[in-house]
Amino acid sequence: MFFRKRKPKEKVLFNKKVKRHKAKKATGIEVKNVEQENKIFRLRVILGCVVVCLCFSTLFANLYYLQVLSFEDYQTRSNENRIRVLPVVPQRGMIYDRNHVVLAENRPVFHLVIYPNSEINTEETIRNLNALLNLELSEEDIKQILKLSRTRQRFSGVEIYDLLTEEQIATFSVNRHHYPNVQISSDLKRFYPFANITTHAIGYVSRINESDIETLTEQGKIDNYDGTSAIGKLGIERYYEDELHGQTGSREVEVNSHGQILRTLKYNQPTHGKDITLTLDIRLQYYAQELLTNMKGAILAIEPSTGGILAFYSNPSYDPNLFVRGIRSNEYSALLSHPGRPLINRVTQGGYSPASTIKPLLAIMGLNEGLITPTKSFFGGPAFVLPNSTHRFRDWRSWGHGWLDVYRAIELSADTYFYDLAYQAGIDTIHKYLDLYGFGRPSGIDIHEESLGLNPSAEWKRSRHKQPWHVGDTIPIGIGQGYWTTTLIQLVKAHAMLANHGRFVTPHLMKDVIDPKTTGIVHIFRDPLQGKHLEVKDQSYFDVARAGMYLVVNGPEGTGRRAFYGTKYKAAGKSGTAQLVSIKQGEKYNANALRQEHRDNALFVAFAPYHRPRILVGLILENEGGGSAKAAPIARKLMDRYFELYPGGYMGEKQEVEMKFGMGGTVKVR
Repeated sequence: MFFRKRKPKEKVLFNKKVKRHKAKKATGIEVKNVEQENKIFRLRVILGCVVVCLCFSTLFANLYYLQVLSFEDYQTRSNENRIRVLPVVPQRGMIYDRNHVVLAENRPVFHLVIYPNSEINTEETIRNLNALLNLELSEEDIKQILKLSRTRQRFSGVEIYDLLTEEQIATFSVNRHHYPNVQISSDLKRFYPFANITTHAIGYVSRINESDIETLTEQGKIDNYDGTSAIGKLGIERYYEDELHGQTGSREVEVNSHGQILRTLKYNQPTHGKDITLTLDIRLQYYAQELLTNMKGAILAIEPSTGGILAFYSNPSYDPNLFVRGIRSNEYSALLSHPGRPLINRVTQGGYSPASTIKPLLAIMGLNEGLITPTKSFFGGPAFVLPNSTHRFRDWRSWGHGWLDVYRAIELSADTYFYDLAYQAGIDTIHKYLDLYGFGRPSGIDIHEESLGLNPSAEWKRSRHKQPWHVGDTIPIGIGQGYWTTTLIQLVKAHAMLANHGRFVTPHLMKDVIDPKTTGIVHIFRDPLQGKHLEVKDQSYFDVARAGMYLVVNGPEGTGRRAFYGTKYKAAGKSGTAQLVSIKQGEKYNANALRQEHRDNALFVAFAPYHRPRILVGLILENEGGGSAKAAPIARKLMDRYFELYPGGYMGEKQEVEMKFGMGGTVKVR
């Protein structure tokens, strides 16, 4: 049919074609499938485009997230890396005495600071500088510096030494190229120009420690101490820390990747601390130190009308500047081992038996309780003996004083008179009045370092010694001995009440607080006891006790008459001799046979002028013997100095009046 009609030639050609194809296949050469390869290529191109689109989509989505959605967050992070907020420490307030003499100031000082570097041996650097500059760093000091260097953040230096001298600065400057990671920095540091004269009153500032940080954190004040290295530790510096410290400012700076400051962007000025004026007179303070010389003890002088403290000195003392720069371990050990215990504030922390200085105050108790009267007589023998007892409570005068009334008993400091008064009153009544006088209580002085002393009672003895109170325990309380201990400031406060005819005042050091910007007074001391009086049945009881103290200094038999002989003013006072060791019955007291630390303490309290007192002085001398012989002359000298410095005030009435005070005799009162 159709195939049959084909020409032979076409059939031949068809057959040849088939044969040729088979021949190529037989040679092993593959023929390209262009269509298949194009299909695969197109598939790959499409897949690549999809991947590229996905990558770009992810990139743009992330870019949108960073630049648009998270713009504020990452801008803040960027600024935190670029901008740092540095604290600006405020200048601490100054402290002045009542005449505006500087007692505490801020001086520029230079420090040696090392910036730890992993490529430089820190310990070797410190030891080389210690030898080069003669820093006198101990092994313990070096270990402490190395410890700090391992814990400090990057670019935060560690202080090697404080208070560099000009010679040390010059030496380091010449050799600075050897120490690329060490610099000299400067700032203001507290300085006390009168050194140990004002230590126990003003206190000092020192480095902030972990305990301070915990306290500041609890009080919510830690942020205000950012960048601050020192804080008030004792005295006025600690009590008025909030006023003296001020408010910390800030400085926003731009830094590079290495933490180096490029420029200041913003400056928030700090509020400097306020200045404080004290009631102290540095001249009297200095004279108090001269009077005590090498004796252990304390002197406190106040204005009895206001409670303002004129002199506040405890001896021995120490230089507070040692603590400001960071006291060395050997220096602190020397203070701890010092036999005079200079770290104790003997004005507010020393616990002493008040001895006979308390007798005028006990006389007020006796008068108010009706146990004695101004004219009631008592025979003072050589000793007082309790009923049904053989124990003899001896008088300081071995043969006794004879007939006494309250005036003569105070003038002669007759022990037997006050033994009997204590016996009549009993411990409960005595405890009540001592509490009213302020014994066993805080005095209210504006420093924190204060002991409370001990106002004895029957309950206290049961609690402390697990024993009942005996009548024999009461008798020595009548002369300020026995279980009773007080501080000098409590004793002075009680006598100020007596000098003021029953009006209480709070002893204080701060006179006023001044804003250095305006130089205006922003705060003055306001006495919390203003208007408070000791309630008694008759105000004349104060006159009786004060008259007895006047006789002590001016009477014909007064125990302090020799010390105050020839004064231009008329004073009143009371001596005291506190016995530290008991003497057996029948034995006599022999100071030479006792060790120095077992000898009697000498006390004296006095105020002048008699009618309107301007100054009240109280002092105690440890292990120095009799109060009238040792302490009274020192009190008189300090009073003389005060009236020389302030001659224009009241010095007593112009006309002297002769007055008779019972058995105390007739004296001239001005």
